[in-house]
Amino acid sequence: MTNAPWDEWAGLGKGHLTGYARRLVALAGSSWSFDVASARLKEFCGLSISDQTIRRETDAAGQQAATWQEESSPAVEPFQKAEGQGEFYTDGTCINTREGWREIRAGVFAKRKPGPAANLEQWRKRELPSPAARIAFCGIQSCATFGSRWKPMGERLGYHEGFALSVLGDGAKWIWNQVREQWPRSECVVDVFHVSEHLHECGRVLHGEHTDTARQWANHRVDALASTDPVTVVKRLEAEKVAASEKDRKAIDDVLGYLKPNLDGLWYRDRLRRGLPIGSGLIEGVCKTVLGRRLKCNSARWLPERAEHVGTLCCLLYGDQWGAFWN
Repeated sequence: MTNAPWDEWAGLGKGHLTGYARRLVALAGSSWSFDVASARLKEFCGLSISDQTIRRETDAAGQQAATWQEESSPAVEPFQKAEGQGEFYTDGTCINTREGWREIRAGVFAKRKPGPAANLEQWRKRELPSPAARIAFCGIQSCATFGSRWKPMGERLGYHEGFALSVLGDGAKWIWNQVREQWPRSECVVDVFHVSEHLHECGRVLHGEHTDTARQWANHRVDALASTDPVTVVKRLEAEKVAASEKDRKAIDDVLGYLKPNLDGLWYRDRLRRGLPIGSGLIEGVCKTVLGRRLKCNSARWLPERAEHVGTLCCLLYGDQWGAFWN
């Protein structure tokens, strides 16, 4: 191979891009489809780079980022130093791959200072402080494989067995099965808005579609969860079922089938008093606007490993790790 000392001096690698150019290319490739990224790089800074080169460089950077995120000390140091209560969120979204529709799962660690205590009249309108630090990661993996990544990463962040960590998610069984296995000492919180959806669906069966009575019935029971305790709410629903019609009993049974297995995660009153979150909107946003926005654009069909690599770069951008990775 011919020596190219000036290329080495300029930081050119095998792809004939400087380190900073690679960073720009990866940023563009993880923000837009590769053809759009090519056009915008030329418009923004005069770089003429083909979409195939952007695809290749973005994929390579994402592969390196996944290893860096799981093994490098600088990946976790800012989070370790941040102040606040530990939170973990997880969910998934389906993307189109060459193997068919697959679920890419995401996890987010966050640290947040508690907000002010909230009572029944305040909790729907309260605004919590923004997270002081976030680490997001993703994978097209089975529940068990993805869940097995939580424990080692949590230990790197200081949450041994989940102690001092709140886990927030919807009522999906795979989430809580993994939580019990990975973090037996964590505090579980079922997203209050998913609970509200189930109660409103039941209310519509009991009192009719789009009626004030149905909305009031559901809101009253959500408020009861925020002001009393889940055991009391479940007992009241069971009492309602006794005098209900067959159709109404089935609707109440459905909502009880959601609430009863999740009782440990419904102690909202206590968390509101401590100024802690009771909703998992953070992970909903990650799945929709961070991963979904990029991985679902232009009806793309991905190789699963490439989707993971691009998704990892999206997670670095969201979790404030982008600069640390490139530095």
